[in-house]
Amino acid sequence: MSHFDAPESLPRLQIFALDCPDPLALAAFYSRVTGLEVEPLGDFAPEQVTWIELLNGSAPTLAFQKIDGYVAPTWPEGAVPQQAHLDLLVADLDAGEAHVLSVGATKDPYQPGETFRVYLDPVGHRFCLVQAPGEAKPSGEGGGVG
Repeated sequence: MSHFDAPESLPRLQIFALDCPDPLALAAFYSRVTGLEVEPLGDFAPEQVTWIELLNGSAPTLAFQKIDGYVAPTWPEGAVPQQAHLDLLVADLDAGEAHVLSVGATKDPYQPGETFRVYLDPVGHRFCLVQAPGEAKPSGEGGGVG
């Protein structure tokens, strides 16, 4: 069963939230990565924001939640295990890499695959760029945790 023919009675993904020390800064980073807009602040001052979302119509979206004392996950080893990561599809890994690096991502030194690559967002969450099925094959070095 695909998500297109799932019965209405089943839960559907609405939001995937990432913990962070500064929701506005991380939302701005992922806005630059994905091209999705950050929701308006409304009557809130920036220092009052503890939760903010990217606007994605009725499709699932990302949100960012302020956590006091936030500690970045470590992976593949370390005291703070990774609990989740994002996979983002791209048609071209090299072009996708150039884009995410230009907006502030860091390439993870650990690159275990060839059809995906691993990056860190500005607060240490890992995410992967994944070669879209049927698209051009990666031309650079491979890697990822996909």
